[in-house]
Amino acid sequence: MDNILKVKSISIWIFIVPFFAVNACLILITNFHDLFPNRGDILHNTIPYIDGGASISRTARVFPTYLIFKPAMFLTSYLLIKYWLFNKAIIQEINGDHKNIKKFVFFGVGSAICLVLHSIFLGIKFDYDLYKLFRRVIMLLFIIFEIVAQAYLVSALYSLRGKLLNFINPKILKLKIILVSSLIIVAVISIPIISLPGNDFLGFNLKFFKHALEWDYFLGVISFYLLTFFMWKKN
Repeated sequence: MDNILKVKSISIWIFIVPFFAVNACLILITNFHDLFPNRGDILHNTIPYIDGGASISRTARVFPTYLIFKPAMFLTSYLLIKYWLFNKAIIQEINGDHKNIKKFVFFGVGSAICLVLHSIFLGIKFDYDLYKLFRRVIMLLFIIFEIVAQAYLVSALYSLRGKLLNFINPKILKLKIILVSSLIIVAVISIPIISLPGNDFLGFNLKFFKHALEWDYFLGVISFYLLTFFMWKKN
């Protein structure tokens, strides 16, 4: 099926493009300080996946890193929309219809739209509490929509696994289920904590925890698409 090849090729780019963009921004802001006209923007000696030394937006919202980040996120959003629509076509070819199709398309396309909005407003400064709340809500909606879409898709694929044996690697599908389940559990546990105002929780500084969680969760979310690439068979 042609749509399977399209999903397979798109999925690897949904992993590569944001992974390259985010880490390129990190490398530039921590190692190539001469590129930054505002010396207050540069960072030193941090591996935020481990130490939480900076948030993703902190590395990507300044000049010149936003020149990499924003176009990459716009491209990723476009690829995400195509990804969910191609998956819809695959399931319709195999099963005709499925109760989860409209759900994963709605949440998947919605996550792409939220990512576009987040990228547009990243780096734009307005000293209004409502604007800051809007940015947080958009980012939170992106995460929720993305995970819900992934959950509905793997549920649909698993329910059709008998018809898909000639097209997929069942072991990779199970890995996707484990990954999505883990992302849901982490989100349920973490969202109430990171939503707390300020950075103090029972005497513990949450700032570095929030940042490290953001980087690692980002890696988990895009790894879903890397697994998609390996799940579908070439022939």
